[in-house]
Amino acid sequence: RCRLGSWGAQGTDCVLSFLSQCREVIQNSKEVLSLLQEKNPTFKPVLAIIQVSRKNLVFLLQAGLNITHICLPPDSSEAEIIDEILKINEDTRVHGLALQISENSFSNKVLNALKPEKDVDGVTDINLGRLVRGDAHECYVSPVARAVIELLEKSGVNLDGKKMLVIGAHGSLEAALQCLFQRRGSMTMSSQWKTPQLQSKLHEADIVVLGSPKPEEIPLSWIQPGTTVLNCSHDFLSGKLGCGSLGVHFNGLIAEDDVSLLAAALRIQNMVSSGRRWLREQQHTRWRLHCLKLQPLSPVPSDLEISRAQTPKAVEVLAKEIGLLADEIEIYGKSKAKVRLSLLERLKDQADGKYVLVAGITPTPLGEGKSTVTVGLVQALTAHLNINSFACLRQPSQGPTFGVKGGAAGGGYAQVIPMEEFNLHLTGDIHAITAANNLLAAAIDTRILHENTQTDKALYNRLVPSVNGVREFSSIQLARLKKLGINKTDPNALTEEEIGKFARLNIDPSTITWQRVLDTNDRFLRKITIGQAPTEKGYSRQAQFDIAVASEIMAVLALTDSLVDMKERLGRMVVASDKNGQPVTAEDLGVTGALTVLMKDAIKPNLMQTLEGTPVFVHAGPFANIAHGNSSVLADKIALKLVGEEGFVVTEAGFGADIGMEKFFNIKCRASGLVPNAVVLVATVRALKMHGGGPGVSLLLPSSKHTFLKISLSLKTSLNEYRCKTTNVFITRTDTRAEIDLVCELAKRAGAFDAVPCYHWSIGGKGSVELARAVRDAANKGSRFRFLYDVQLPIVEKIRTIAQAVYGARDIELSPEAQSKIDRYTQQGFGNLPICMAKTHLSLSHQPDKKGVPRDFILPISDVRASIGAGFIYPLVGTMSTMPGLPTRPCFYDIDLDTETEQVKGLF
Repeated sequence: RCRLGSWGAQGTDCVLSFLSQCREVIQNSKEVLSLLQEKNPTFKPVLAIIQVSRKNLVFLLQAGLNITHICLPPDSSEAEIIDEILKINEDTRVHGLALQISENSFSNKVLNALKPEKDVDGVTDINLGRLVRGDAHECYVSPVARAVIELLEKSGVNLDGKKMLVIGAHGSLEAALQCLFQRRGSMTMSSQWKTPQLQSKLHEADIVVLGSPKPEEIPLSWIQPGTTVLNCSHDFLSGKLGCGSLGVHFNGLIAEDDVSLLAAALRIQNMVSSGRRWLREQQHTRWRLHCLKLQPLSPVPSDLEISRAQTPKAVEVLAKEIGLLADEIEIYGKSKAKVRLSLLERLKDQADGKYVLVAGITPTPLGEGKSTVTVGLVQALTAHLNINSFACLRQPSQGPTFGVKGGAAGGGYAQVIPMEEFNLHLTGDIHAITAANNLLAAAIDTRILHENTQTDKALYNRLVPSVNGVREFSSIQLARLKKLGINKTDPNALTEEEIGKFARLNIDPSTITWQRVLDTNDRFLRKITIGQAPTEKGYSRQAQFDIAVASEIMAVLALTDSLVDMKERLGRMVVASDKNGQPVTAEDLGVTGALTVLMKDAIKPNLMQTLEGTPVFVHAGPFANIAHGNSSVLADKIALKLVGEEGFVVTEAGFGADIGMEKFFNIKCRASGLVPNAVVLVATVRALKMHGGGPGVSLLLPSSKHTFLKISLSLKTSLNEYRCKTTNVFITRTDTRAEIDLVCELAKRAGAFDAVPCYHWSIGGKGSVELARAVRDAANKGSRFRFLYDVQLPIVEKIRTIAQAVYGARDIELSPEAQSKIDRYTQQGFGNLPICMAKTHLSLSHQPDKKGVPRDFILPISDVRASIGAGFIYPLVGTMSTMPGLPTRPCFYDIDLDTETEQVKGLF
């Protein structure tokens, strides 16, 4: 394609040299791309081109690039072009973006709409600014400008001291050419074709670069003999020349197609560089996190005052700092965002970080600060030791927030902010669970009602109606037919027997285990009667409400690892048995798809931040006493990828080690396949005093300053049963140095890797630096993790193992109802599931007032339920209730709203 003209042998050699140079650039790019693809087999750079008509792009395709075209009408407005640019900016599959539009459309707004990291033509102000500063290695340089320079240098032209004139170029090309020539010692001039002084400038110039087609009225004679002329008015995507030949009347070089070909090759090089940079960004790096400064006050203000005094970073800024892409987050307001699960696919080859669990000794009714320790620890790791770390916390239930315990955002100078948003609604996940749970509950009773009041034929006709003369099964109904062994797809082809089999679930009302839920502590909903209106035609039954976080759907959310898995788990949930003793599932009721729709956003973890600006995932919120008590598997897995191999993910198990930590090990770790590297056991002097024989603890009673009985035994029980590596002594202002030293000594004597006092509540992450160092050292020692029991053991034996090995019971005692349920679940094939004990969190035993380490007691099992979708059997210990009640003086007495500022008051 290159013009040889009448240059003779020397000219031919030059042209061949240019062709060789193009091939060399492309070959080098191919080799680099091949090396990248060896390590990342699925990777292939994608160039998106916005153009007004489709051009010949074989040249780019031959280089191994994927091309995405966006063809716009010639009369597209500036806004329409920018809209397309913004879409491509957010498309993670695209690594470069080029504009092939009319010259009139190249406005500053259009050019600067491009993301600089995708601007492979170097047209944005950011890339040009970096070039002008001398940071060419950090930006993309115009391929056309680079081609001009390289062609001249390869031709042996010495640019130092030469006068260079750019004619008819605009914007980025003109700026890039001038900058590159000046850096090589040239004196630069620029002019438009109609400038009056053009002829005199041409007489002075040693090098002329044409940035646009030469008008016919400009004579060639204005160009002096011996001048080197390069034509850049060339569409190097399509190969179409911008003007006719200038002829060969000069002793200098005229390079028309040479510039175009080399520019195209250099654009390919930019594309490969863009892909390499993108791959590098996917790999683990230490975060460049802007941590927020704390100014702790003494005495320590209320949690709400502390939270409100700190201004959180914009959540999109935090997301970018920790390596999330723009299309991987969905922003809720200014300080919350959901993170899309597509991140796991992008980072699937990334090594996981260290996994740390924070658990606690048996708590007082006020809690012992596990959330606060979790937050303080990650603040110390990231803000003070510069180690990537993530906290993974549960979403608090509204029940305790307005009840007795208050919020769960941590406390003092170690909390998640904004704490009122954390504690109230968040992004609506619990509301989604409530809606899904109650939809399923309504479906159960409605199905029983309709089956009781209709014939098989009438029921079938309503389940599979004719719409506009067409009758067909829905996809979930086809799945039910397959389950029943009916291999038909035509609704009109079923026999009467098959119609009855399909239409009737024959639910036994006495076996219904699915309850309605509400996220409020309401003791009067513990036992209710439903169906008393005359429209329910005499069908009524006793039922109950559970608190929303006790719903099996919450457990499914916490244990699932993908949207597909969640849908399957929701469908497997057993809600009752039929009159033949077979399980009835959500799938049988035809509600699986609807439940998944209600939960499609709830499955995405919620991103927030600590007071010091370090990242937190808040996701799922099952109680530990009446559910499995841990945040979501998905949040942990995503966080482990984001922190990288040297980072830490710190998650918290609810209530005491006997329930929250035991369920973390034997339920959550089985579901996730993850193994903790270390455990931090939180112990407070306040709780140890209570378990040592001191008075009880409540909001209305001051902490005892005396009584140190049985502390050693209490600590040793928790440490030995679970082999905790680090004990954290969470300090309160009433603890003495002698008390703290004694607890640390006893913890180490009982087998802790280390015992560290912490002061994060009063001064933030700085007060937990020693804990952070101890955790880092413990996590690097290796883990000897093992499960407490084999899931293949009979249900009764698994319950007995937990009771004896963890609680210290002599044996268990099953009620007739519990034994009947165990027999039924075993017969239905659910006997190989792990166990999730529903037990008081205030004692190792079933009696809340039995403090310390009770021994030789019988653990009563009053009932057993099956959470088949979540994947565990659910025994109820003693009189355990799944709907908490409100105390005499609930927290809501202190909660109010300033109607002028709209600020919440009284949360803690």
